[in-house]
Amino acid sequence: MINRATPKSVLLNSLAHYPVVVILGARQCGKSTLAREICQEQSGAFFDLEDPACPLLGESARLILESLRGLVVLDEIQLRPELFGLLRVLADRADTPCRFLLLGSAWPHLVSHLSETLGARAAMIPLSGFDLTEIGTDHFRSLWVRGGFPRSWLSPSDAQSMDWRQNFIRTILERDIPALGIRVPAATLRRFLGMVAHFHGQIWNASEFARSMGTQEDTAKHYLDILASTFVLRVLPPWSENLGKRLVKSPRIYFRDSGLLHAFFQTTSELDLLSHPRAGASWEGFAIEQILSILGVAETAWFYRTQAGAELDLLVLHQGKRYGFEFKLSDNPTTTRSMTVAMQDLELEKLFLVFPGQGRVLLRDRVERTALCELPAALAEIR
Repeated sequence: MINRATPKSVLLNSLAHYPVVVILGARQCGKSTLAREICQEQSGAFFDLEDPACPLLGESARLILESLRGLVVLDEIQLRPELFGLLRVLADRADTPCRFLLLGSAWPHLVSHLSETLGARAAMIPLSGFDLTEIGTDHFRSLWVRGGFPRSWLSPSDAQSMDWRQNFIRTILERDIPALGIRVPAATLRRFLGMVAHFHGQIWNASEFARSMGTQEDTAKHYLDILASTFVLRVLPPWSENLGKRLVKSPRIYFRDSGLLHAFFQTTSELDLLSHPRAGASWEGFAIEQILSILGVAETAWFYRTQAGAELDLLVLHQGKRYGFEFKLSDNPTTTRSMTVAMQDLELEKLFLVFPGQGRVLLRDRVERTALCELPAALAEIR
């Protein structure tokens, strides 16, 4: 069993200060497991809203929830948006007899209802699959190949891990997305994901996707929004501060989980992956997710690119300071002119050049080459 001490600590701290806490993350990323562990420790009540036998229906929901004390967990809350109004009433009780822990896997549906009904009563906590701080840096290569979904990474073999991921993709497209009331054929979304795998890490080009899909640009954007909202894809926005330069204005698109990307690559092992033409892009996306998970800065993360060619793979704002990251699938990467320009344009506190080798080396003032296995230690120094 992997110890998820950090997200558990964050969650318990939030429960101590808010009447409602929401964990947001993809299906099967470990939300329910973590919530059940805390619920058991606190002798709380756990309700799976996807279970047809769940008793929280109609007026019975009010009667049951009003009678409870302590921790109450509601899993897959996006399936029952009518409960948000009731939760607002219960969260406002003077004696606050309950703390509500809500689990959700479709964030726009949750965020819209949260802002309308619960407002400042609720804290939102993102949860991804396993990261380097949880599985140990010695295992980063298998984490890269298999991805961070617990059942994928813990599979007895690479082949079984791949089977799990293929079934997971099928379930997301054929069951979970339709359950949200979204009527797009699973085959269409699978084809769209296949295209994203080819363009992983590149600038979103709606017209190119629309042309390849034989549809309109707005429809292609709708597909992107669906898969981003269910935590399958990440849409990384461009930095848009006015620097007196012409900046790229379209986002970059990534698979959030490297294992799901590799399911479309059909690469089962590290050897297969390293020989794939998109291995470098896969490495970039994997490293980005590790940084965002460890630092918890997904809401303050961008990429930087000017029309003149200056570029930075990842820019994060952390504790009021700007940090830059470049990712190279190389044994001995060095600084480039593009990095130098980005350092000056963005006034970076520090720039990390992340690679899959060993060690940490200061290449020049405020520019460090950092092995991915050293990344948790490097990031701990800026937290």
